[in-house]
Amino acid sequence: MNQHCILVVDDEPHMRRVLEIMLRSAGHTVYVAGNGREALEILRDNPVDLVITDMRMPEMDGIELLNTMRRDGMGVPVILITAHGSVESAVHAMKCGASDYLLRPFDLEELELAIARVLNEAAMLRQNSFLREELNRGWDAFIGTSVAMKAIYELIRQVAPAKAPVMIAGETGTGKELAARAIHNASPRRDKLFVPINCAAIPAEMLEAELFGYEKGAFTGALKDRIGKFELANEGTVFLDELTEMPIALQAKLLRFLQDNTVERLGSNRRIPLNLRIVAATNRHPRDAVNEGRLREDLYYRLNVLPITLTPLRERKEDIPDLLAHFIVKHSPRADGRSMPSAEVVKHLLAYDWPGNVRELENMVERALVLCGSGPFNMSHFPLEPDASLRQAAAPESPITLGPLTPAVEAFEARLIGLALEQAGGSKQKAAALLDISERSLWYKLKKYGPQTTDTQG
Repeated sequence: MNQHCILVVDDEPHMRRVLEIMLRSAGHTVYVAGNGREALEILRDNPVDLVITDMRMPEMDGIELLNTMRRDGMGVPVILITAHGSVESAVHAMKCGASDYLLRPFDLEELELAIARVLNEAAMLRQNSFLREELNRGWDAFIGTSVAMKAIYELIRQVAPAKAPVMIAGETGTGKELAARAIHNASPRRDKLFVPINCAAIPAEMLEAELFGYEKGAFTGALKDRIGKFELANEGTVFLDELTEMPIALQAKLLRFLQDNTVERLGSNRRIPLNLRIVAATNRHPRDAVNEGRLREDLYYRLNVLPITLTPLRERKEDIPDLLAHFIVKHSPRADGRSMPSAEVVKHLLAYDWPGNVRELENMVERALVLCGSGPFNMSHFPLEPDASLRQAAAPESPITLGPLTPAVEAFEARLIGLALEQAGGSKQKAAALLDISERSLWYKLKKYGPQTTDTQG
């Protein structure tokens, strides 16, 4: 039986003590309160997984405690304890939101069964809530009938039923998470959780705890046990986005999981067996990431069993009209009569290479809808940046002077970053996409080069 934090509420000291001993012997952490008011103070200050409360108590009884908890937004499940003569009241309390009730007297086995049943139901409710949020995401979000997209659809259908890991490569904004969701939704795991994790968005020192969980006291601030995303996704799929931003030391632990399908929480020596599928993604070419030391070679081979490379939008421009129509409906659902952009505007969009890919196009459509209001679209609503290659061709070449290689490379890199920031209007997210690096890498380089990166913007 898993360990949980349980609050016992009863005005009889002997009954509180008996329940405390029974629950502690089962391995649970136990809080005790003599009435509903004391219970509320404990609930507001401590992490509690379950409340077991007597029905009749002075000051605030079990029913009033339950009603107050629900009114205050506390979703902690509640088991009521009642005597034989109070069954009708217990049933009424369940209609008010209680999870179960126990009749006195009861033994340890009966108590453990009730606790397991209630906590399992609570976990299922959390999962169902998560799954409802994921509904209609995946296949439905893929737009495009180009040859390139049809090939990707077919590849996803082929890899989805397998158990092996998948490695998705593609530029920023090409839809790597959508592909991962589609793989999950077409797999036998579709009824379980799909848990996405952006390795670049979580600080390196927190990522291990986020993935594998931790035990109480594992580090400062670890006030209670917490399961990691891998345990949460058991029987389902974990999507590791921006894998090459994961610290190398943590990549070794990921490799170990792929080899033995077990995880170990921080602060614990207990191995927890799991059955889940890993789908990883990177906006870099995986082999280049290995050569640059960003991705362990052994992990690359372990993950690259079923590789998928997503096509950038500039190589499937025939999908742009369909994407336009989709995003217009998505971002103006009440504007049923809104017409598509004119042929001139569509031609204007087709001539652009979309370095930010589908994500950039969606952002452009959302912006255009704001700018045009209720009127028709025109060219000014879609201001496109000049192509980077044309900017480079128009710029005069600087004379090359021989000298030490490292400073010259760094100076050139700083200049490129400055140009990217200028073209991106100062947006670091867009600049990172133009340079095909992560935002974390861009921040590091900006800190490294300092004012050099702004020289080209003067």
